[in-house]
Amino acid sequence: MRRIRQLLALAMIVAGVAIGALSAALAVASDAHAATAVVPLPERLSDTGLYARGSTTRIAPENVPFTPQYPLWSDGAAKRRWLFLPAGTSIDAADPNAWEFPRGIRLWKEFSHGGRAVETRYIERLADGRWRFATYVWNSAGTEATLAPEQGVRALAVAAAPGGRYAVPSRADCLACHDGAPVPVLGVSALQLSPDRDPLAPHAEPLRPGDADIAALVARGLLRNLPPATLAQAPRIAARSPTERAVLGYLHGNCGHCHNAAESGAGVPVQLDLAYDATDPHAGGARSLRALLGASRFKPQGATAARVVAPGATDKSVLVQRLRSRDARTQMPPLGTAIPDDAALALIERWIDLDLINTPKEP
Repeated sequence: MRRIRQLLALAMIVAGVAIGALSAALAVASDAHAATAVVPLPERLSDTGLYARGSTTRIAPENVPFTPQYPLWSDGAAKRRWLFLPAGTSIDAADPNAWEFPRGIRLWKEFSHGGRAVETRYIERLADGRWRFATYVWNSAGTEATLAPEQGVRALAVAAAPGGRYAVPSRADCLACHDGAPVPVLGVSALQLSPDRDPLAPHAEPLRPGDADIAALVARGLLRNLPPATLAQAPRIAARSPTERAVLGYLHGNCGHCHNAAESGAGVPVQLDLAYDATDPHAGGARSLRALLGASRFKPQGATAARVVAPGATDKSVLVQRLRSRDARTQMPPLGTAIPDDAALALIERWIDLDLINTPKEP
């Protein structure tokens, strides 16, 4: 009998341990699920954290404004941008060409026409490392913006926009551009936030009070591991003329997120992103320039090759043709714009017709 009681006691202990282990495993699984569960996107922009509590116009003080020096062409829309970093986090700039953004970072970009906010785009990095994108459409009174449908809005009535119509991108459209770059955040980088700003950059917006550059982000503890040489000598595109510097910067900002080493699927396989090297600031601009001047776009059946850039001949340069076109089959950029960027085209044509024939062939 005593032996039987001992065996029963042992069985109860084993069962208790098993139940305890199962409960612990379920608790861990529940915690893991809670950590990765995605909270639905807020229906209102005011609930994303952009504005101070109780306001839809006053930016919350913890959100940092910034203005890249080579902005994307968006059919003349004016823009404002902000980023938020959770307490105790920072951007890791150890790799100058692929900054590592912390989980919980949020970024906003507001588009306006004629002084009226039209949409505000939103990017967030989730707790599991994934990124998500959304856009919020402003009401006509400018008092609130609400979450746009996942498929976007093809033709929003906006009187001051070109043709009185404005296209709100779908989330798939957002991914088409942001997924092609080394990191999904396009306007926050050593070059884009350099204090040495390009005075000829097309559509460059002046810095607003409080706008952060790389030095300000470092001083606030929001940017770490930036190579010391990058602070000592602010990033600047090495070029043979001011016009060339602005052209390369424009192509970097507007085309480099698709035309880069990581994205071989671009129609014309030429690298236009400017890889920055603090030890050799000339490297990025020189590489991009060689790529432009050496690239051809061959026509089928052995026809004469068309040059991406034909020095002295804008009419024979595929780059100009694609930037000017608004045929959906050939236009560049393929998304986010309905009219050509005349200011940038004038700059690029001046560079091709004058600079390139008056400077040495090799960069």
